[in-house]
Amino acid sequence: MNILEQFRLDGKTALVTGGSRGLGLEIAVGLRQAGAQVALLARREGFFEEALKHVPDAIPMVGNVQDEAGLEAAMAKLEAEHGGLSILVNAAGVTWGQDALEVPVEKIREVLDINITGTFLASRIAARGMKARGYGKILNIASTAGLAGSPPEVLDAAAYSASKGGMIALTRDLAVKWGPYGIRVNALAPGFFPTRMTEKLLPRMEAMVVERTPLGRIGKTGELAAAALYLCAPASDYVTGQVLAVDGGMTAA
Repeated sequence: MNILEQFRLDGKTALVTGGSRGLGLEIAVGLRQAGAQVALLARREGFFEEALKHVPDAIPMVGNVQDEAGLEAAMAKLEAEHGGLSILVNAAGVTWGQDALEVPVEKIREVLDINITGTFLASRIAARGMKARGYGKILNIASTAGLAGSPPEVLDAAAYSASKGGMIALTRDLAVKWGPYGIRVNALAPGFFPTRMTEKLLPRMEAMVVERTPLGRIGKTGELAAAALYLCAPASDYVTGQVLAVDGGMTAA
């Protein structure tokens, strides 16, 4: 097979949770450009207006990763109408920035429930169909915050960091459990990229992040999508249980 053909996704269906904006949308655009049929899961109908400008033929699906029954219905619809789900990207997530000594318990639970439990629910529902077909790719969008602690002046969001660390542990465990079924489970750990989630943080701490980053800058649009494509494409069929940091070398320093 030609090396570039190993990055094609023709005939495959991908679901991106949290795919209506931010890094989820960037990844969805990349998967579509590689030939996949892409479905986007978001909490509100209005979130799709901008997303469909970038992926006009995407399948918009209103849903919440905290709603198990809703996720099952969404994936059953994809199974029935598009021949089964080959790729799941768990990009839905939230954060809450506050001193760890003061953050309300309800915010801790919300972040953990969406980021970890939501990822677990979506993954296991998708994996049932993947197991039946003997093949599948699950990609979890974690964070470098799940790999190391952060000074509060850079990132003061302990629940978010805990959730991303949990997502990384879940990635590795499911890779071991589901590998015999032909399901590959990997994660990306992005550093700092310009997104809706970081738009209020970057003006305050971008200089500190750049100083700690060997490549001397934050991430650019498109750099995460390329890494995601590798882990969703046949090119990575012998890769599972791995966490790829896309962070300009920050976690290596």
